[in-house]
Amino acid sequence: MTMYNSHFLFEYFATMWLNKEQITDIALRAYRQQLLQHRPRHVVIDHLFNSSQLEQVLSQLQQEDCWQTQKHTYDKLYVDDKKWQTTPEPERFVKRDLWLRSNLASGSNLAQAFLDYLRSEEFLKLLSRLFKVQLTDKNVANPAVNTNYFRLGSSDFVHQHADDSPGREVCMLLYLNKDWQAHQGGDLVFQGQDNNTIAIAPLFNRCVLFDPASPGAEHWVKAVNAVNSGSAASYRYNVTSWYWSE
Repeated sequence: MTMYNSHFLFEYFATMWLNKEQITDIALRAYRQQLLQHRPRHVVIDHLFNSSQLEQVLSQLQQEDCWQTQKHTYDKLYVDDKKWQTTPEPERFVKRDLWLRSNLASGSNLAQAFLDYLRSEEFLKLLSRLFKVQLTDKNVANPAVNTNYFRLGSSDFVHQHADDSPGREVCMLLYLNKDWQAHQGGDLVFQGQDNNTIAIAPLFNRCVLFDPASPGAEHWVKAVNAVNSGSAASYRYNVTSWYWSE
């Protein structure tokens, strides 16, 4: 079996997944400056990843048998239908679909391979450099739980909430919605400061990175409006990934 050094692996995966012009020293300094200026601390990076690779990922996500409904209340995560039905609507904060990780090997499953890359040492180093904090999975019991695909339809919702769990330093949202139009809704909205909300459209290959503990980082998602209801194109697709320090 051929052995490769870490520099070679970084170059290989960076070539496969990342647009190199988006991760130059100059680009990273610009992102860092945005983080320092924005409240909440966040940066929006368009075309960070290889779009042709993401299009292939999206084609796998559009298979209907890959999804399972997920429901959270403010009191408890992952509630069953019985608990959900007895929970008052104001106490329900998430209803969406969760991608079911395949048992296929990553080499034959591009969607899984991308999730693996987002938890790789190389990608964690990139985020660590940007946020100036040491990110690691060594104390995370199940890193895979912290990175997955989600989709929202017109009957789904993500209401206002915070992601500021102790030790959680960075949240990443990556959108996979081809030809998304404003009338389809689905914007990410940060609470911001002094009632100045910040809305970000979920456009294809748009990455939002933010510090969940920074002021104004509470957020929600605007309703997705029905377009060709029931078709793959009617859903809002994204990756959500959380990263932790030691």
